Amino acid sequence: MIQIFGTNKSFDTKSAQRFFKERRIDFQFVDLKEKEMSPGEFDSVVSALAKDFGSRADAIDALIDNKSKDYASIAYLDDSEKESKLFENQTKLMKQPVCRNGKTAATVGLQQKVWETWK
Repeated sequence: MIQIFGTNKSFDTKSAQRFFKERRIDFQFVDLKEKEMSPGEFDSVVSALAKDFGSRADAIDALIDNKSKDYASIAYLDDSEKESKLFENQTKLMKQPVCRNGKTAATVGLQQKVWETWK
């Protein structure tokens, strides 16, 4: 089952929902304003992204929205501190949408070429 984590105000999240709807691919939308990722969900997303980005620290950096008005609160932190700060402030600091296909594949932002390979 594909999960889309984001907010209803995010245009990119709406684009992701439309992408899957148009292809009649079932997905579950999780509004981060109502229910943030659990520690297990967050860990599986970071682990899946780490496979693509090379390291856990690079995956965390990819998840951080550097256009966020709260970006300064995380920009200069140590890698070890960035992960916990991002987890604690998902709606303010996380780039959207985060899409997860099972526990092994995840994307951040609009990644339609990757989504086309998901069944």
